[in-house]
Amino acid sequence: MDQAAPIVASSDETPVSPVSTPSVSLFAELGLDPRLLSAVTSAGYTDPTAVQAAAIPAALAGHDLMVSSATGSGKTAAFVLPTLQRLMQNGERNAPGRGPRALFLSPTRELSLQITRACETYGRTFKGLRVASVVGGVPYGAQLRAVRGALDVLIATPGRLLDLLQGGQVHLARVEVLVLDEADRMLDMGFIEDIEAIAAATPRARQTLLFSATLDGKIAQLASGLMREPRRVEVESPIESRSNITERLHWADGRAHKDKILDRLLADPSIDQAVVFTSTQHDAERLAESLQADGHAVSALHGGMPQGQRTRTLTALRQRRLRVLVATDVAARGIDVPTITHVINYGLPINVEDYVHRIGRTGRAGRTGLAVTLAESGDSQKIRRIERYTATRIPVETLEGLEPRRPDPSRSPAPPARRGGKRPTSAGAKPGARFERPQTARHDGAAPVRKRSFAR
Repeated sequence: MDQAAPIVASSDETPVSPVSTPSVSLFAELGLDPRLLSAVTSAGYTDPTAVQAAAIPAALAGHDLMVSSATGSGKTAAFVLPTLQRLMQNGERNAPGRGPRALFLSPTRELSLQITRACETYGRTFKGLRVASVVGGVPYGAQLRAVRGALDVLIATPGRLLDLLQGGQVHLARVEVLVLDEADRMLDMGFIEDIEAIAAATPRARQTLLFSATLDGKIAQLASGLMREPRRVEVESPIESRSNITERLHWADGRAHKDKILDRLLADPSIDQAVVFTSTQHDAERLAESLQADGHAVSALHGGMPQGQRTRTLTALRQRRLRVLVATDVAARGIDVPTITHVINYGLPINVEDYVHRIGRTGRAGRTGLAVTLAESGDSQKIRRIERYTATRIPVETLEGLEPRRPDPSRSPAPPARRGGKRPTSAGAKPGARFERPQTARHDGAAPVRKRSFAR
């Protein structure tokens, strides 16, 4: 098992003396209730991941935690298991009333559904466990019925939950544990005010667990207002966690050339299942229709689809009735399907961080994976930004008979300096810089929405 980095106790952004990291190799050594261990074993797990080994004992001890962990590292179990154990142990002492005892906030519907499945899997031995999900794209009626009365766990996206909270349909006075999953993503999507309003409606004595790709900047500021002397758990950065994923870059002369490369790649018999990422909803629909016409078992997934259709698509993927999923970045986080062997970036992501999350859909659960990026000459600046962020040059490859006319534009010399001005450069761009959004392309998001409600 990978050795976790030291846990560092901290009440602000400045770490203090390190706390020893637990050295465990089995779930049985984490201090979990035998009923939870039985559920974990039934799910086929015996060895905890690094983030689970580091975070679960600290959470069981009652500490607030700020956890930095890479996508696909097993962080969902790192907060679901200790939370369920706390609810089990405090069941008889907990005061009766309305609302949930644990609240999990996540940025997207897909991630919320993944957390819901984890609660059901690990909580199968929790007698009478009540779990509900509150997300956008689902009729209010069913959700209102689900949140009536007492709940053990509520999983929600911030926008929809705040609507119900402000309408008096949900009560948070019983919350013992508040979890912020993918906190960096929620802040990027404009949810900071929603999160603060929701947290203000929960008891101050709650335990708060925050999970994020990074723990700097806005994340640290958010934590300072929500947490009490949190401990920092920094396992590994998303940049350092891709050793089991092989990356490749193919240059294309245009869309027609890119489509031919994609056809050749998907003809590879070594593909078990693949996710093809596009930049826009229109491209996802167009590409899925084209691949279906070519005989592929394929479906599209994007934010403009009704939630019921999105759920059915993900179910078909997990049941292996789909070989190819064509998706926008709505699927970059929240899909945990170990049989995805290939990720293909047909269109590049808006944020460089999303490149790491996209390719993290493969190489999961200890498996290896292949991530292929298809780029045109106009994408060379985006490729440079991705490589600066990951501190890695993506190897360039070509397919016989489909070689590009300009093989490697990202390595071409910079343009000459303009008269009276500085030479254009991207060297000053910081990791995480946003790509320019094309003015004519509609990116993922079902419709124009309020800033805070993208993933409602």
